[in-house]
Amino acid sequence: MMDQPSDHAPTPLFPPFSVIGPQFVAPESLEIIVEKYPCRNLVITDINHKILLKVKPYNKRLHRQRVLLDANDKPIAKLRKKNLGMHSTWNVFRGESKESSDMIFTTHTENMIQFKTNVRVMLANKTSNNDGCDLRIKGSWSKGNCTISMGDSSTVMHKLQTSKYAKDKFTVTIQANMDYACVVTLLAIVDAMENPDQINQGSVEVAGGVGEAIGAALTA
Repeated sequence: MMDQPSDHAPTPLFPPFSVIGPQFVAPESLEIIVEKYPCRNLVITDINHKILLKVKPYNKRLHRQRVLLDANDKPIAKLRKKNLGMHSTWNVFRGESKESSDMIFTTHTENMIQFKTNVRVMLANKTSNNDGCDLRIKGSWSKGNCTISMGDSSTVMHKLQTSKYAKDKFTVTIQANMDYACVVTLLAIVDAMENPDQINQGSVEVAGGVGEAIGAALTA
């Protein structure tokens, strides 16, 4: 007799991986819809259009910033871009904090000039002594084929799919046991790198725009 197909879900590729919080770790693969709105707003829903998370601008004086919110607009994490250095670096903190003790992780571009997305992610609670990154984002953001993998391994945690909706609306499939709030935060950071903010004042605006275009642009 021929074996019947199994109804069981496939075994996850890795154990639960919590970065921002265990409440954001889904036991099964999760498909989310990311929709971009004016003024750097992102709304993240499930396939039933239930709002899961939001990303909005924060106070941009001194630092370009975003805030990750839950469906009720409660702050989950603050994303702050460092203005110094040629590499594009972002720090992520719990809630609305900016204290080093509340840092969750930091990201920076692999090279000063990049023609494809290549971003290293270092967790704040890293305990190993090696210099390797904990997560890496690679691919082509503009073409919709970025992946987030475990360090330099080939274990893919999520893959950004080609949009089946519109230019500013796309889907992301997140592997089971992956912190989807972490994935959304990383997507927001890469989107900010691709679409840098403009600082309000004359010469500062020009200098900031040129520096970011040279040092942190992620183009296909």
